[in-house]
Amino acid sequence: MTAVFCSPLRYTQGPNVTRRIWSEMEILGLGGPALIVTSPQPRRLLEATWQTAFNEAHMGFQVHLFAGECTDAEVNAIASAVRAAGSATIIGAGGGKTLDAARAAAADLQLPFVACPTIASTDAPCSAVAIIYDASGVFVRARILPRNPALVLVDTQIIAQAPVRTLIAGMGDALSTMFEAKACVRSGALNVRGGSCTLAAMAMAELCYRTLLADGAQALADARANRVTPALERIIEANTLLSGLGFESAGLAAAHGVHNGLTAVPGSHAFMHGEKVAFGVLTQLMLEEADEATVDEVLQFCQSVGLPTTLREIGCAELSGTMLAAVAARATTPGELIHNEPFTVTAAMVEAAILAADARGRGFARKN
Repeated sequence: MTAVFCSPLRYTQGPNVTRRIWSEMEILGLGGPALIVTSPQPRRLLEATWQTAFNEAHMGFQVHLFAGECTDAEVNAIASAVRAAGSATIIGAGGGKTLDAARAAAADLQLPFVACPTIASTDAPCSAVAIIYDASGVFVRARILPRNPALVLVDTQIIAQAPVRTLIAGMGDALSTMFEAKACVRSGALNVRGGSCTLAAMAMAELCYRTLLADGAQALADARANRVTPALERIIEANTLLSGLGFESAGLAAAHGVHNGLTAVPGSHAFMHGEKVAFGVLTQLMLEEADEATVDEVLQFCQSVGLPTTLREIGCAELSGTMLAAVAARATTPGELIHNEPFTVTAAMVEAAILAADARGRGFARKN
């Protein structure tokens, strides 16, 4: 079987690296003018820096405000804005949905894409995957794009000012990386790029998990104080680079499949991707009949950083039997990620695993 490993051309992380955006682009031969896809808050924080960096380089840029949901309509709107502006490079600055919409438009127009995450809430920035939702926030499909970003520019000074909930959610997304990678290796499932897992991808997935356990709680404390510290830098790297390369080049499985199923529950829409993925990790462990020590280690980590471990904590406290069946049916549709597990997964098994995960989470909270 052919192994495939993918990554951005360049990854740059550190405090105030937005000031270097033009020099980082120039190294890669990226030109202007640029269209920056962003939201009001990142624009407020970064527009003065963009103006200084691009004016010094005599490179023009325009800003397109993201509509708030990564839909096909928003991707088309960005593409139209690029055509109108004559842009040569598309830059996404914001959270995962902003980046996904911008990267999808760049792929449609065959233009280079620069990812500038302003929160460390998902492992999306380094990937060539765009998650498409409908206007109400329900998962529609994952678009696998031809190219990874040309540049991922991670300004840790900006991320340190973001709501701490976003960092916690990023740790939830990163938490799944090793467990899903191992499931794919055991089953022989192909990774997101259509190849088998490399040693490098598995090593990154395992390092991601070890970094979360070692630095997660301290990084959270530092983020609450808006301090850029070595622990916070390592967690931002784990959430963004290690998890990003790990999931794309090793593969996804039940944790993300359960997340996709949970998007069918309206109450879950107020919760972030990584928060639901964290509960998906527990559900995957129940499906796999993981050993008690592993389950307790994951529960202890989640508790230490405030990740959800029960249905109530992801807006699903009143999950009816009908809705639970809908979640399980959505999670097990043909071609879903959950079928990368090393055994046949049925909707009935998912229903039972969700309830078991919820019971374990509630029981652990009572004991601790």
